[in-house]
Amino acid sequence: MNMRRLTAIIEREDDWYVAHCPELGVVSQGESVEQARTNLREALEGFFAEASPSEIARRLHSEVFVTSVEVAVA
Repeated sequence: MNMRRLTAIIEREDDWYVAHCPELGVVSQGESVEQARTNLREALEGFFAEASPSEIARRLHSEVFVTSVEVAVA
């Protein structure tokens, strides 16, 4: 079995945590950070199990940079 390391960005939205994988545009959610992460992992595994190689190639962004930016706020 091949393994691939992907990015998970998790944000709180009201009472839920939303997990997003920017490399593929796959999103899931959960009631906790860990549940959102687990649900995203399951969604990604489902995506790879069902998607055609051409869909994976079309959607996969090989370079994702997560950083912060400082801005002036009036």
